[in-house]
Amino acid sequence: MRTAVSVSALALAAVALTPVAASASMEPTPAPTVDNPVDAEGIGGLSVETVQYGSHKRQSMDVWWTPDGQQRPGIFLIHGGWWSSGDKKYMREITRSYAELGYTVFNLNYRLSGDAAWPAQRTDALAAIAAARKHADRYAFDANNYVLMGFSAGGHIAAAVGTYGDGIGGLKGVVGLSPIISPLRAYSDGEKSDNASKRKLRTAAIKLAGGCAPKGKCSRIWASMEVAWHASRNDAPMLTIHSENEFVPPVQSQLLKQMLGQVGVQVSVFTQPGTNHSSPLYREPGVAERVQAWIAARIG
Repeated sequence: MRTAVSVSALALAAVALTPVAASASMEPTPAPTVDNPVDAEGIGGLSVETVQYGSHKRQSMDVWWTPDGQQRPGIFLIHGGWWSSGDKKYMREITRSYAELGYTVFNLNYRLSGDAAWPAQRTDALAAIAAARKHADRYAFDANNYVLMGFSAGGHIAAAVGTYGDGIGGLKGVVGLSPIISPLRAYSDGEKSDNASKRKLRTAAIKLAGGCAPKGKCSRIWASMEVAWHASRNDAPMLTIHSENEFVPPVQSQLLKQMLGQVGVQVSVFTQPGTNHSSPLYREPGVAERVQAWIAARIG
């Protein structure tokens, strides 16, 4: 197989930020198992495997690499879909494009919000990274030189990994296309909006949190979901791109830029005209080239 926020809500969630950050931990990472063999055709010099990095059916990733014995920089791709849908198969062409540029590419699936509430999605991304680094030799992968790239809800997961703890080993940068940096902001924006996508995003954020609003005991989980609140000086630099008038507004990334900037971490925020979101935004003229140049500057 070839696969190429209201102020009150913020205040409620803020009270328990530190306990969540301290208690969130990555589950033990099993050795990956291979679902399909190395691509026998070797088209373009690439090999492909689908690997299980955990026991759940969604804990899998497609690995594209060049089996030439060299260690290559890595890119982890994380699909979007409101945290509740989507699949790595929709990232196939983007995966192929970066593999053909010479990177080892890991195209992730993860448990959806219907499978498990937050922080399962961040835990899965961390587990996939750990599995890839453990088996770096097999995939011609430089385990100390990689970036994450996420789309929409996947951008939230990627950015959350980027601010997890006080830095992740080998992570050199995070790219987000329409990343949902603040589920709390999405919750607030969607409350009385006449924009159907904003209302849907509010509902999706509630589902991600396990079905509860940001108050009482649930404030802890919402605090954990806020990317900018976990900023620390060893976090990875980030690039985020939004459309000016999309339903995940650029102001979300501006908050991240402010918070990470206070601890000396660079965040570049770019906006495009229009309303395109996630993958359609990436396909706009010049956007992919900007992303590729930024990644090359970080990992070569």
